Amino acid sequence: MKKLKVGIIGQGRSGRDIHGAFFRTEAGRERFEVAAVAELIGQRRARAAEEYGCDVYEDYRDLLARDDLDFVVNATFSHTHCPITIEALEAGKNVVSEKPFSKYSMECERMIEAAKRAGKTLTVFQQSRVAPYFVRIREILDSGLLGEVQEISIRFSGFTRRWDWQTSLRYYGGCLQNTGPHPLDQALTLLDYDGMPQVFSQLRRINSAGDAEDYAKLILTAPGKPLVDLEINPSDGYSDYTYRISASRGSLNATLSKIRWKYFDDCPMPAFTFEPLNRPDGISPAYCSEKLNWHEQEEDMAGNPFDAAPAVFYKNFYEHLTEGADLLIKPEHLIRQIRIMELVHAQNPLPCTL
Repeated sequence: MKKLKVGIIGQGRSGRDIHGAFFRTEAGRERFEVAAVAELIGQRRARAAEEYGCDVYEDYRDLLARDDLDFVVNATFSHTHCPITIEALEAGKNVVSEKPFSKYSMECERMIEAAKRAGKTLTVFQQSRVAPYFVRIREILDSGLLGEVQEISIRFSGFTRRWDWQTSLRYYGGCLQNTGPHPLDQALTLLDYDGMPQVFSQLRRINSAGDAEDYAKLILTAPGKPLVDLEINPSDGYSDYTYRISASRGSLNATLSKIRWKYFDDCPMPAFTFEPLNRPDGISPAYCSEKLNWHEQEEDMAGNPFDAAPAVFYKNFYEHLTEGADLLIKPEHLIRQIRIMELVHAQNPLPCTL
């Protein structure tokens, strides 16, 4: 099997602990070879040279000057995704960009156009779309067992406090840009609506040292589609689910590691009546009640968005570059996600103070 040579720009939490961690696995080593790493911090460069056995550079432009790389991973600060991705494409490199694609749809369009001009592939690391729990949720919903979905509640919450660059608006930080691309990509996938949904939103700063939001509430609606309630909350110390879905014949509750769902056998509802309902004695008033035949199931999920999902993402990317397989994450399909984020920021303007 041909190995593709990879260059990674950045050895932070994503560059090393997600992308790099995958490339160090057996599945990663089977298809890929990390040939070069660019990193500003000297100690991290030295560690990269030891971990990957690769060349290391302080300046990413030296990495881009190489002609032996099949693609580069842009795992830099969020506000540099656009300029560095364009530089990489213009240097003749295929690019995997970390999320967020950008804070602005105009920048996304510039990157897409740069890829077209260069004749290169650009994709975005939205691996949560193939996370095991989300794949299984889609399978259960597609089975029709739960009936018509009415409401989808998504919670990426917990009790957290942050004070790093991800809390800076100037660096395109904030929970909507950092955490938000994962649940919002999933929400739009489940919404299955080609147009722009209606959006109600609220952003707040609760447990953040910076000037960016750490709380986000989005409610998405579209004609004939379920209501989607998406929340990222740093002050939820009792968050006990990631997904809660209500439908006409059942419900689903899921975390990243466990899915529970219940549904009843399809049966006709009694006909409407204006007549009073009585108990078996024929006189005493009764409330509408019936005995439904419920089925309950539960599954434990193996793998998560940070181990199993990268393997699926990079297998597809490898097959795209070597065999022409259809790309899993097409950047054109992410423009609407970014436009929704732009709208949410416009609805909740925050002053940049840092």
